Amino acid sequence: MTSVPRLSIGLPVYNGEDFLAESLDSLLGQTYEDFELIISDNASTDGTADICRGYAKQDSRIRYIPQPQNLGCAPNHNVLVDQARGELFKWVAHDDLYARDLIERCIAALDEYPQVILANCWTAMIDSSRTVTKAVRYTLDTESPRAPERFRSMLFEKGGDDDGGVIRMDVLRRIRPYDSYYHSDRTLVTEMALQGPFYHVPEWLYFRRDHPGASIRAFTTARTNCTNLDPRRADRLRHPVVRLLGEYVLAYVTMIQRAPLSTADKRECYRHLVSWATSRAVPRDEEETSAVPDAVVSVESTVASAGQGA
Repeated sequence: MTSVPRLSIGLPVYNGEDFLAESLDSLLGQTYEDFELIISDNASTDGTADICRGYAKQDSRIRYIPQPQNLGCAPNHNVLVDQARGELFKWVAHDDLYARDLIERCIAALDEYPQVILANCWTAMIDSSRTVTKAVRYTLDTESPRAPERFRSMLFEKGGDDDGGVIRMDVLRRIRPYDSYYHSDRTLVTEMALQGPFYHVPEWLYFRRDHPGASIRAFTTARTNCTNLDPRRADRLRHPVVRLLGEYVLAYVTMIQRAPLSTADKRECYRHLVSWATSRAVPRDEEETSAVPDAVVSVESTVASAGQGA
């Protein structure tokens, strides 16, 4: 392993004691080992700090950063980018699991395809007991060589967990950081897609956990979601809902202006944006994703557990 790791893994956490150890085991058991794991603890009040310190003593790749106060989810994500030393970066979650060869295969794709700026895999959903409940095939057209087509797909199509992909750091540093308006995670990934194509390993290697304490369940309105991202958004006078939504739409306009695109490509992106904004006034049906049994997607056979290593 080199003195400066090639990959920086950033793990933001707040009160994650229930699943944190499982997630750390799956990350430390990766077949690819040249990484640093930076944990930013957002002033947890449970046993998160003890778990992090215990793992940091056992593995020198871990850097544990306890925050003196809760910064909000978005600033805590950005702290990790600021602290990163690698040429590649990956955000991870404290309650999710990762197949042993996920990182190795993503980095291999980035090495093989220099035009690709982000590499990821398919997502399978699991419950609290690690049982697969559904598996999702990636359908977005983010691998297209054309930036307007990638942009159109991000606007109109659902799915994707690409904020958790392996990202080239030079790309991540030249786009706007994680923000706290409505759906800011989507605009972050969309701006990445304007910088270059993605690559997806066509296998379920990422296991996203859905459990009663998951943030997707706790923050169900624009107000609660944005306040979780940044506590300052709780001020209804300075941050009314119309502002939270307006910043979301404006972010798309700004990213097109900033993107390294030709005038013709920018014009095409603006046309897609107008079409998308118009279509938002019409209700859309939610897509159903069928359940997939463990025989097809198995957590136990692909994820490293405590003591297994790589």
